[in-house]
Amino acid sequence: MTTRRGFLATLVAASSWPAISWADAGNPAFLAAAKDADGSYALFGLSMTGEDRFRIPLPDRGHAATAHPTAPEAVAFARRPGTFALVIDCVSGRLVQKLDAPTGRHFYGHGAFIGDGDILCTAENEIETGQGRIGLWSRSRGYARIGEIATGGIGPHDVKALPDDTLVVANGGIRTHPDSGRKKLNIDTMRPNLTYLGSDGTIHEQVESDPALHQNSLRHLALGPDGLVAFAFQWEGDPGESPPLLGLHRRGEAIQLLTADLSEQIAMKGYAGSIAADHERACVAITSPRGGRVHMFGFDGAFQGVVRRADVCGIGAADHGFVATDGLGGILSLVDGEVRPLAAQPRAWDNHLIAI
Repeated sequence: MTTRRGFLATLVAASSWPAISWADAGNPAFLAAAKDADGSYALFGLSMTGEDRFRIPLPDRGHAATAHPTAPEAVAFARRPGTFALVIDCVSGRLVQKLDAPTGRHFYGHGAFIGDGDILCTAENEIETGQGRIGLWSRSRGYARIGEIATGGIGPHDVKALPDDTLVVANGGIRTHPDSGRKKLNIDTMRPNLTYLGSDGTIHEQVESDPALHQNSLRHLALGPDGLVAFAFQWEGDPGESPPLLGLHRRGEAIQLLTADLSEQIAMKGYAGSIAADHERACVAITSPRGGRVHMFGFDGAFQGVVRRADVCGIGAADHGFVATDGLGGILSLVDGEVRPLAAQPRAWDNHLIAI
């Protein structure tokens, strides 16, 4: 028979148990989706040196994932215009919750946590109007959907959270509709922007680049120190042009657009697939799978160099420099412009390598 004293002792003991952390999931450094050699899809946890820490099956092709800030929990998103997101316990591999986009919405493949990890924010398309939305889901309520806010633009592909829980949204400007697959419906009239949002939907600031570059779709984000936001573009205009593919911004200032040497800028083929910021070395890197390039720039805007690698796309900041992945299964370390192979897996890595 359990006594009151015994019950209280049990509670005290339970409260002293260590909280489950990412260490219990093998201390993965990165999350990445991939297609395995047998044609199946999965989300992988990878070490800093490219070793598998876990493999969790996905029902279809993934795009990116977001990691909970403290709990060993990840949310894996379908590739646009997908309608599923999977909340995964990365210790057991158990599916915690399947999130379905509400009727009339689809996900864009990215999300972020705010509120000390209690609120998941998902980038979404309101299909009938084309307007961007951020869906809000409560983790403490079993990932119940608790609302949504407007993003102030079309095509909110990526979203990041600043330390004060302000959301930074890359409104790519491209309208799509699931009935048309991935076809882009408004290339002539697109107006991408970078928007800073409060969790109540208040737009704190919104900036656009040069109107002549309105077909430069603002797609992916990386956060630097002291409020620096870096963003990567994908050009939807004349393929003969070579516009900037990287921008930097701090609130209250103008956008700074960065370019490499002309031959290298042309070689990127108007496409930056992923982006990452290295705080230690004060630099940012963008990848181009189409051009087989990684370009690196300082936070001061200076072009620092190039790494050539076929079909390279995923990139994440590491302890020293960057780690990148390619569509041929390669994982490589990039430190001060030097390339060192880390691993080669029998799979095709997808677009992103998400640092935990």
